[in-house]
Amino acid sequence: MSYTQTRLIAAQRIELAEQTADTPIVNGHARLRLAAASLCGTDLHYYTHFANAGFQLQNPVTLGHEACAWVVDPNGSDLVAGQLVALNPIMNCQECAACLRGEENLCSAKRFPGSATTVPHLDGFFRDVIDHPVRCCRPVAEGVDPRHLTFAEPLACALHSLNKGGVAEGQSVLVTGCGPMGLLAIAGAAARGTCVTALDLRPGAVEVALKAGAKAGLVAGQFDEADLERKFDVVIEASGAIPAFNTGLKALRQKGRLSILSNIQPRDAQVMLHLVMLKEIEIVGSFQFNAEFEEAVQLVEAGRINFDALTAATYRLADAGAALDEMAAGKAFGKIVLLGASSQI
Repeated sequence: MSYTQTRLIAAQRIELAEQTADTPIVNGHARLRLAAASLCGTDLHYYTHFANAGFQLQNPVTLGHEACAWVVDPNGSDLVAGQLVALNPIMNCQECAACLRGEENLCSAKRFPGSATTVPHLDGFFRDVIDHPVRCCRPVAEGVDPRHLTFAEPLACALHSLNKGGVAEGQSVLVTGCGPMGLLAIAGAAARGTCVTALDLRPGAVEVALKAGAKAGLVAGQFDEADLERKFDVVIEASGAIPAFNTGLKALRQKGRLSILSNIQPRDAQVMLHLVMLKEIEIVGSFQFNAEFEEAVQLVEAGRINFDALTAATYRLADAGAALDEMAAGKAFGKIVLLGASSQI
């Protein structure tokens, strides 16, 4: 049987290569077969620019860090052949100060697949055959849909942002940006019993946000921003746009908190920092996740989130380039999922 590996060889150029499954497995790793993966904004930046957030790829690489897979060879571990596992992409050193604090997202020697932040680059999950550390494979309950489980990693990122923002039951929360990460933040905040308002430029994205659990949806330019001033306890900024960031600052109550979930690309911009001082606003960054990965997997297992409503499109792994093109067009409201050869569309 032949297996497929996708490789980004230049900006907007995905190459397909054949994989073999007969190479030795590194100790502590298991051999897996891709069940499902999903596209991330980070993948899109690498695909579009061969770089992301100032990190330039130095050579071709397989993208993808959101995935689940079937165990093929446990390699002497407690995993079981045929098991479905969620893949935690953070391969931390377990020894540095950050790791000892339980903050593997800030590990000083972290290895991360499909990214220029790890040198030499590690291939990501957009491939049929994956060897991954056993400790980063979380077996799930029988009956979990792989298309839903691939949301575990981005959901963990969204939950980390909610935790950094101090989101709790009964609060009023504004999520600016209803792309995939914003939608997951909305779903996570709604599951915590908050009243969520969603804001986006695109009416279609706001419609999906309401399905994700938002109580109200706003389309930029179709309401008076003065109506939002000092209305919210927490803002989750998931758009990556400075105008939305400024809207969030205005919308926060005194002593409110703004959690930055989005990857705001380096650029010159005017930020309304005077509001941070006048209202004693706290601004916190949110990078990847820690214990939230387990929380996310448990939410998937419990079936508490309608992931089908958050899925914009499904492609075969071999069509990853077309999937990234659809994402780049900005018309996909929700996550785009890739299926491995063992999964059916």
